[in-house]
Amino acid sequence: MSAPGTGSRERADGARAVADDAPVFVISVAAQLAGMHAQTLRQYDRLGLVTPGRTPGGGRRYSPRDVALLREVQRLSQEDGVNLAGIKRIIDLESRVEALQQRVHELIDELERSEHRRMSAESAMASGYGRDLVGTDLVPLRQASAALVVWRPRESQR
Repeated sequence: MSAPGTGSRERADGARAVADDAPVFVISVAAQLAGMHAQTLRQYDRLGLVTPGRTPGGGRRYSPRDVALLREVQRLSQEDGVNLAGIKRIIDLESRVEALQQRVHELIDELERSEHRRMSAESAMASGYGRDLVGTDLVPLRQASAALVVWRPRESQR
């Protein structure tokens, strides 16, 4: 399972490649590409193993990623002997891992941007931008006062 595709791309032969997540195959074509019966794909959809896109009329449309997932389901079932509940759990966990990896990359990018801004600010301060602030706080603090204030309610408030 790979990261989501980003639209169609131009191939070397001039043809347009289809994005991995573009719902383009009707169920009969997807079944043929995956080497399965269309009824098996319907069953997998009901079980939530492979959930294809839908047309406005409700017809299933499978993407190249869906077909690859169907092949993986078949491999896990036939070669490794994993039952359908186990396969669903594997798919769910792999999806969560992908989402977490994507989030980690986003956080790393955000951290790098923050670090770059911090370094730019430090550089600006060191180059004289804040020359008159050298040795002082960036935000001046008021000295604590020892004054005592006594509050007395007005006559009308009593």
